[in-house]
Amino acid sequence: MWRKAVKIYWNGDSKNIIGERLKELRKQQNISQRILAARLTLSGVEFSVLTILRIERGERFVPDYEIAVIADYFKVSADYLLGRAEK
Repeated sequence: MWRKAVKIYWNGDSKNIIGERLKELRKQQNISQRILAARLTLSGVEFSVLTILRIERGERFVPDYEIAVIADYFKVSADYLLGRAEK
């Protein structure tokens, strides 16, 4: 069975590099991890509260398709989430 390749972003200290920006964006909108997870799940990709928590803490790899969903939700670029651009 053929599986779609998933790109993994790693900075050496954490399993992802979007956690800090995700937390910052979530707090700017004054929403909880639970609300964010529910709203992101509406995009068709399942997110749980634990998923958001682990991303924000840098404890979870974030596949490229999840980065795209998060960027779309917050209306920022994937490069912004990845720390490569300013909004």
